[in-house]
Amino acid sequence: MRPLLPLLALLGLGLASPPPKVLHVKAEPARSGYTFAVTLRTPDAGCKRYADWWEVTDTDGKHLFYRRILWHSHASEQPFTRSGGPVPIGPATVVVVRLHMHPEGYSPLAMKGSVQSGFLPVKLPKGFGAALEQLPPQPEDCWF
Repeated sequence: MRPLLPLLALLGLGLASPPPKVLHVKAEPARSGYTFAVTLRTPDAGCKRYADWWEVTDTDGKHLFYRRILWHSHASEQPFTRSGGPVPIGPATVVVVRLHMHPEGYSPLAMKGSVQSGFLPVKLPKGFGAALEQLPPQPEDCWF
């Protein structure tokens, strides 16, 4: 099968790329909350398909605590980590950290936990926090 992989890719029948996923979350104390360093693995393909933000929500997906805009594709940098904050939560507040892909929307492969107890992988249900997608801030454009 291995010799066929380049041929299949040329024909557009290549193996699917791994799904977008939050791999790791690290939180450090900051003024008015915490700075989050979030590691993502995404199937970025330039500005036509890229991770355009990661965000921190409550466990019901009804409240957006923080959104970190990603201004460009990270196609040649996988996985990648970006920091943001302050995230205005307490150490025991349980939150969800998830990523958003342009143009398809949120990935269900997220992390859930607290600064105090740590973060573990979670698969979010379809439609989780869908109303938050339209809230600011929003990316204005993809740089490259």
